[in-house]
Amino acid sequence: MLGARLAGRRFVGFYASDLRRAFETAEVLGGAIDIEPEPSTAFREVFLGEWEGRTTEEIAAEYPEAWASWVEEPDWDVVPGGEGAAAFDARVAAATDDLLQRHEQGDVLVVTHGGVIQVALHRVVGRPSRGLFPFKIQNASITLIEKRDARMVVGGVNDIGHLEPAAVSEVGPG
Repeated sequence: MLGARLAGRRFVGFYASDLRRAFETAEVLGGAIDIEPEPSTAFREVFLGEWEGRTTEEIAAEYPEAWASWVEEPDWDVVPGGEGAAAFDARVAAATDDLLQRHEQGDVLVVTHGGVIQVALHRVVGRPSRGLFPFKIQNASITLIEKRDARMVVGGVNDIGHLEPAAVSEVGPG
């Protein structure tokens, strides 16, 4: 579905998080658009430290104070052993800046995760994310950030027009 939507477009660069689910998606997509993805650690999802791989129920039981703080006001800095907001924001900003330097003209495709997209969108609108997710990001959706002269603008968020209704999740952001 996504491959068909992007077929016929010419991309001057194609990058993907090297984490398994995102990179496997990128490899399938690359076959449809005839370009190989370049794996990148910079486009990985935020590292959740001691929360990594746990369900919200497990986190709430094992880290009640940190979880209560997160529920009250989400912030990457409350995650024990996690990457933290400043480091995550800096990583996404550096990756975005690198793309803009490498590819001054043309379309660049990035297959990444909801948190990375959230941080990139927050950067465009000039606000830190800290773990707050005001944008819905559906799996396999398209978010478009355009470079116009010296600034970036949001061209679209969470475009799912290419997905079958059964593939659309009503689950929370990210």
